[in-house]
Amino acid sequence: MSQTISHHHALLYVMVTMSAVDRSMDDVETNRIGQIVQTLPVFADFNPDEIVHAARNCAEILQDEEGLDTVLALVAEALPARLHETAYALAVDVAAANLSVEQEELRFLQLLRDRLGLDKLTVAAIERGARARHQVI
Repeated sequence: MSQTISHHHALLYVMVTMSAVDRSMDDVETNRIGQIVQTLPVFADFNPDEIVHAARNCAEILQDEEGLDTVLALVAEALPARLHETAYALAVDVAAANLSVEQEELRFLQLLRDRLGLDKLTVAAIERGARARHQVI
């Protein structure tokens, strides 16, 4: 891999890819990414002005024929094991933000959890937590 990214960019790549995988990055998902960067401790030392730059880089990579595989490889390489669950949780939160998860998003989640080596129990817990947080009456 000729390119290396930071753990912050890796987490952003996960969220941007989740938002873009169904070919419709809507405002709800984009706003959710901004909220996550502004509020989560993992982004405490991150400059939020870099979000657009990271999103553009990710989108450029995704344009290539093997773009999705490249993004997944970059993410897996950049993230320490302790952030694998975090990455998956962020992807799930972005997918759930508009209260509708499309087939393409489910497929990306499957690819992400496989690439990061997450076990089924952890994945189920993360997904159930997201359902509870995004529930509406």
